[in-house]
Amino acid sequence: MTKPIIDIIIPAYNEEASISLVLKDIPKDYVRDMVVCNNNSTDNTAENAKKAGATVLLAEKKGYGSACLKGIAYIMAKEVPPDIVVFLDGDYSDHPEQIVDLVRPIKEEGIDLVIGSRALGNLEEGAMMPQQIFGNWLATSLIKLIYGYEFTDLGPFRAIKYNQLLAIEMADPDFGWTVEMQVKAAKFNLKCKEIPVHYRKRIGVSKVSGTIKGTILAGHKILWTIFKLI
Repeated sequence: MTKPIIDIIIPAYNEEASISLVLKDIPKDYVRDMVVCNNNSTDNTAENAKKAGATVLLAEKKGYGSACLKGIAYIMAKEVPPDIVVFLDGDYSDHPEQIVDLVRPIKEEGIDLVIGSRALGNLEEGAMMPQQIFGNWLATSLIKLIYGYEFTDLGPFRAIKYNQLLAIEMADPDFGWTVEMQVKAAKFNLKCKEIPVHYRKRIGVSKVSGTIKGTILAGHKILWTIFKLI
């Protein structure tokens, strides 16, 4: 895999203040398409993404996973499929320039799925809430106990071979998206690796960890996803 075709999927809901920054920091000579899946935003997320050079899709069905699935469907319709798909959040908490590091194990080592681990990397103070850190620890501990795969994070910044992404048949429409991918990777015996990534405070308020309701719903869905796929 000398120079793979890389497409990026960015689910976004009301990220008008950050989406342009995310797209600006993506290494343009490294990727083919930046696909922003606008999940019914009520602000200028879509307009700002278009101005920054992204392909913008309207993901009408509410939910993080639904937005990602919209992006996958778009990529599947391309005449020439990508070799690698990268998932990246639109809140500027991740460092998009690290896409180069994220895809390197796929290119050079034949890895199927690479997770950008905030636990192993440089986590800015206050970038993750205590409940997020605990939830990640609990979920990854259960994955290790049940499926025998060792992860340290459920971080949204990740890269996966396109053919393996299709093989695992992602389906979760909301909070269980990231853990579903990692559990299915374990069940399908994919070659997985984590790399340290930088993580900063997001721009704006989190729709999940920023509210008590969102935190409870996400935690319940993540645990339910882990056990339902056994």
